[in-house]
Amino acid sequence: MSDNAPKAQNNVRITLPDGSERTYEGHVTGAQLAADIGPGLAKAALAWKVDGELWDLTRPLARDAQVAIVTLKDEKDALELIRHDCAHLMAMAVQELFPGTQVTIGPVIDDGFYYDFARNEPFHLDDLEKIEAKMRELVDADHATTREVWDRGQAIQHFKDLGEAYKAEIISDLPEGQDISIYFHGPWHDLCRGPHLMSLGKIGKAFKLTKLAGAYWRGDAKNAQLQRIYGTAWRDSKELKAYLHRLEEAEKRDHRKLGREMDLFHLQAEAHGSVFWHPKGYIVWRELEAYMRRQIDAAGYQEVKTPQVMDARQWEQSGHWGKYRENMFVIPDEVPNTEDEGPLVSDGAQWMALKPMNCPAHVLIFKQGIKSYRDLPLRIYENGCCHRNEPHGALHGLMRVRQFTQDDAHIFCREDQIVDEVQAFCQLADRIYKDLGFESYSVKLALRPEMRYGSDEMWDQAESELRDAVVRAGMATEEFGWEELPGEGAFYAPKLEWHLTDAIGRTWQVGTIQSDRVLPERLDAGYFGEDSSKHPPVMLHRAIFGSYERFIGILIEHYAGKFPLWLAPTQVVVAPITSDGDAYAEEVVAALKKAGLRAEADLRSEKINYKVREHSVAKVPVMFVVGKKEMAERTVTIRRLGDNPQETLDIKTAIHNLKEEATPPDLRP
Repeated sequence: MSDNAPKAQNNVRITLPDGSERTYEGHVTGAQLAADIGPGLAKAALAWKVDGELWDLTRPLARDAQVAIVTLKDEKDALELIRHDCAHLMAMAVQELFPGTQVTIGPVIDDGFYYDFARNEPFHLDDLEKIEAKMRELVDADHATTREVWDRGQAIQHFKDLGEAYKAEIISDLPEGQDISIYFHGPWHDLCRGPHLMSLGKIGKAFKLTKLAGAYWRGDAKNAQLQRIYGTAWRDSKELKAYLHRLEEAEKRDHRKLGREMDLFHLQAEAHGSVFWHPKGYIVWRELEAYMRRQIDAAGYQEVKTPQVMDARQWEQSGHWGKYRENMFVIPDEVPNTEDEGPLVSDGAQWMALKPMNCPAHVLIFKQGIKSYRDLPLRIYENGCCHRNEPHGALHGLMRVRQFTQDDAHIFCREDQIVDEVQAFCQLADRIYKDLGFESYSVKLALRPEMRYGSDEMWDQAESELRDAVVRAGMATEEFGWEELPGEGAFYAPKLEWHLTDAIGRTWQVGTIQSDRVLPERLDAGYFGEDSSKHPPVMLHRAIFGSYERFIGILIEHYAGKFPLWLAPTQVVVAPITSDGDAYAEEVVAALKKAGLRAEADLRSEKINYKVREHSVAKVPVMFVVGKKEMAERTVTIRRLGDNPQETLDIKTAIHNLKEEATPPDLRP
């Protein structure tokens, strides 16, 4: 059954982005609309948006709507279309080159796309070049793209007959009554909801296949293992080249590689997903921790420490047991009397759990003693160690671990204090991110998800308060990348998110503040108001780093290991040119340490150029080189990491200058 135009004959009124209107009899397609506007637009058109939804240009519209023609200038939509088509293009090429290969799913992802294939023989890296070449041939062939809607049973049987068992299974699992949409690119076709470009030639050739990986069918390790091919696609070759350069830079900046070279940390199987911090790495941690403590002390927070293990009934009451149970490490705790057995007690053992977050424990601190409206806001902060049972395959260096420490805080406040508290947090986060070298970031508001606790009225109010606070902080602007994200809030609260942009243009979601009215009520937290009645507080969950582990990983990659002096584990290495200078080098180190600088002497009998190279690899920011001349004149020759010119200064001036430079940003005059 082809996707024919509807037969309705009502007039269709189209409203364009500039407010102008056009009227059509019966129906109109995007291609027809673009051609009516002008031949230039008809040539440039990739798709059209109907009431905010992307449609194929050939899809007919038979109702009034707000519409816009999508071209390459519409970066987000254009890239989604190009990458979606590129996934199909890759699957076509694979099946032409390797007959018998089954296709499964091929979605668009950040910066690219992938497709999972079922094939007995493994793909090799050399195959990627062959597949790319075939993809270019297919682009040149410029097969037209068409859409058909099939009967469910017909579609299932068709793909079974082709030997595409996975595709048939996908169709079988779709809801009854859902359109079975099939897209053809020439003779090749696939189940797909679309939309797509009008022909393969519209994709262009700014694509590249990047890597191979394993994957399980539907992400379940119990299912068959598939082969995944990743690719990237862009609007033009300039964008592709820039992206590939970013990949090269990212590889150089990989925190796992730099962590080894700089002797900061390591991970090993004996503590899978947990970090072994070496002395130098822990210096970075301690400097950040001290910096953060100064910030939260000045902002009126009170630091606490809560237990690692809590009764599972506490997690059940908070709602986390139902939502996070599979990601929690649980342990049995023998109980003497099993007559009180409940759903969380069995075989004489009561379940306990390592905390995956600090929130319920902070509520328990709030509940100690009677609270008055005059006691609020109460800001409770904890460098809280948490554990989450992340899948082994998802763990990634410092970026995703099982044991992590959050810079976690909860603000218990009255309704009338929420906007002020969130605004103050926005300003605190801004100051901290800029102190740490992130001048560019965006703020986004994640709105209510489909599955959530609380009434619509509660969510309306919470979302409005967060939005108002950002407006008052001056951050709901294009400069701050302000955006609202429907459906991406937590199950208990909407949240503001901070997305940092690093030195090579990547974004990292780190900080957050969430406006929660659910958890205080579930855990029966309350304060006495002016009316002498008990009221639940609003609980603002907030973090700036997110976790120390991940934030340090981001910092390593942002700075490519070249930390600012105040964060550098070793700030200065003093290296004599010959052993005659050892005593002088040790004297200089003693003076540096007395000034509060982290310094060490390299007295090995290696040539000075060897020492310079080795400490450069370790990203030591400053070296003092001393020889006979320096000893005689009581000076040091200063070599900076990188291509900075050398300079020679007397010891006192050199140390004074470094001490000023090594002062944390919040302590500088």
